[in-house]
Order: sequence, then C-alpha cells, then structure tokens
Amino acid sequence: MGYSRRMEGLAPAAATESPAVALFDLDGTLTWHDTLVPYLAGYLASRPRLWWRTLRLPPALLAYAITRDRGRLKSALIRALLGGERRRELDAWTQRFVKRLRDRGGLRTAGLETLARHRACGDRLVLLSASPDLYVPQIGESLGFDWVLCTGVAWDGDRLEGHLTTANRRGEEKVRCLEAVRLRYPGLPVAAYGNSSSDLPHLRLTERPLFVNGSRRSRRRAVAGGIPCDDWC
Repeated sequence: MGYSRRMEGLAPAAATESPAVALFDLDGTLTWHDTLVPYLAGYLASRPRLWWRTLRLPPALLAYAITRDRGRLKSALIRALLGGERRRELDAWTQRFVKRLRDRGGLRTAGLETLARHRACGDRLVLLSASPDLYVPQIGESLGFDWVLCTGVAWDGDRLEGHLTTANRRGEEKVRCLEAVRLRYPGLPVAAYGNSSSDLPHLRLTERPLFVNGSRRSRRRAVAGGIPCDDWC
C-alpha cells in the first residue's frame, strides 16, 4: 500500500470504495520538499546574469517577518527573481524542472502508489496546492490528475508580472477550494491527503482524510481532530 507502519489515530484513507475524489496536496505530501524555492533557484542557476536579482530579496523577507503573509511573500519572491522573464523561457525551464522532479526522486514513492491506487479504482484525481501555476499544472498533467487547483500568477503579455491572480491556496482558502471540488463532483466522497497544519481545516471536512509527514505538533492536532496520520517514504 505504500504506507509506513507508524499509523496514528483512525484507519487510513483508502481507495477501496468508488467512485470518489482523491484530493492531494503537493509540497511535502507528494514531494519530499517545497517546490517553489528549488524552481526559482534552478532558473537563476541556469542564468548567472540574473543573480543580481537576489539583492531584491531582503525587503521581501523583512516584509514577511512583519506581516507573516505567505501570499505576499510568494508574490514578492516571484517578482523579485522572475519578474519580466519571457513565457517561452519559463515554459522551457518548467519542462526541465518537472522532469527533474520525477527523474531524481523528488516524489514520494508512497504518494505515487496511493495515487496509482486511486486511479485504478476510477477515482477523480485533484491536485490542490498553494504553489504557483508556473509549474503546478504541468506536474499535475505529468501525474495524470484530472483537475489542478493552485495559486495563480499574473502575466503582462508575454512577460511574467508576478502578482497573484487568486488567493494563496492555503489554509481556509483550501476549504473554499474543497467546496469547488464538491460542486464539480457532486455526491462523491472525498479522500484527502495533506502534510501541513494549514491543511487540517479542509481535511476535517472530508470523508477519508489522511495527514502524512507532519511535524509532531501538527500530528497531535490532527489526531485530536479525528484525522489519522502516517509517514510516507
């Protein structure tokens, strides 16, 4: 099944009843780590002429230290490091980034096995991520998801502008996204997977939640809320 033996709480979400919706988080759930920073750093690494843009980072980090607004920080990082870049160059990098993520062990085996199990059952596969639509839709397509919900970023014609065009798909915003999923797939139970304490609000509202790879503190919160926990390798 791809699960470890460190289950806590209730029985794990399972792809044994169909049809259903399988709702997956990306960073830390299907992947081992965050994806945005490697995406930004990888693009700069291939273009040394752009490294001067890192001088723009301190104001963005200082603003985050004051506001704790992750959406604002995300937009600031994207604008600082990628603002003004052409779509064709970013699209080419995205293709390499997604291939590298899959080919170099960036995805958790247990996550992929769980995804495959849901697919075999004929479930609808939905990827819900706070990461930006610079690359999340391409990851979703490569993994065979039916629908991808992620944070949108703005373009100015053919060049990246970088401000967010949607709310940051995190925390309570994922609750609103879950409502959209239910409208799109009415009557289907939802099996949901997440790894962050910010995923707990929408996981609590699903029929088959599973909290994976969480910190000790967030696992305690999940179990207290009736959500089973596991570690995926």
